[in-house]
Amino acid sequence: MKIFINRKPVSGPWGGGNKSVTALHERLIEENFEIADTLSDDVKIIFCFDPRPDNTGLWYGDFLNHKKVFGSRIIQRVGDCGTHGKPELTALVTQSARCSDFVIFPSIWAKNTIGFTGNNFSIVPNGPHRDFYKRRKNTYSTIPKNLITHHWSTNPKKGFDFYSYIDKNMDALDINFTYIGRLPEGFSFKNANYLPPMEMNSISKELENADIYLTASLEEAGANHVLEALAVGLPVAYHSGGGSIVEYCRDYGVSFNNFDEMKNSINTISNDYGTYHNKIVEYNRSVDDVVEEYLDILCNQR
Repeated sequence: MKIFINRKPVSGPWGGGNKSVTALHERLIEENFEIADTLSDDVKIIFCFDPRPDNTGLWYGDFLNHKKVFGSRIIQRVGDCGTHGKPELTALVTQSARCSDFVIFPSIWAKNTIGFTGNNFSIVPNGPHRDFYKRRKNTYSTIPKNLITHHWSTNPKKGFDFYSYIDKNMDALDINFTYIGRLPEGFSFKNANYLPPMEMNSISKELENADIYLTASLEEAGANHVLEALAVGLPVAYHSGGGSIVEYCRDYGVSFNNFDEMKNSINTISNDYGTYHNKIVEYNRSVDDVVEEYLDILCNQR
């Protein structure tokens, strides 16, 4: 069977969606699927990772036209609901989900956010790359005080106001804080340890050196950064408005909604670190599990 996937694997420090694309390509080749480079007339399934135009200009409207002419089936994977300041994407995802033969959501929050009411869907939570488990912490510090986070986007909803607060109050909070990733223009840290975007192996090493993962990101449809932290074995202090983050982390950390609650959540984890650490070692989902669920869906759409 020939399948067209509208996003291609990209090397370098990219988000979790690219990791899923890469793993899916590799798995489909193992299962002898033929992956089309173009939207040809013999394509039977279109797997849409993003309804927006790709680098060739193809977008969801082209997939609908192909379906009308050749009878191909469209599987829409919702990865971004546009909640980080992209209302045009929210509208497009909402419409494309309604027009697709099957829809994959990374969280219940994502499904509810676009108001999807159909029955032709599945919730497939994201999973970290298996390499992060190679760095899993089996022991931990008796005085956990090293916090870390990583983001590739500079959108304000990633939580930079909270990270700035941490940066300004590190001495009073008696913690260390490391930020990995890109920063908004004009934003800089004065006390925190800042590291630019890096490859997966380097990220996992940095995570292994930390004790607690901190994320103040809001309205994430399928947050991968927290899953990478869980794979390494870090409890998570997370914002209660984090969308999928709440679903992914509610059993493995403590939520907060403001600066004072953030301090309390960090202290709560620190004061009972062993309990949180022992719970997290039960987490074992990976991108391989995600791709297997994608593969089952694809096979059922033949």
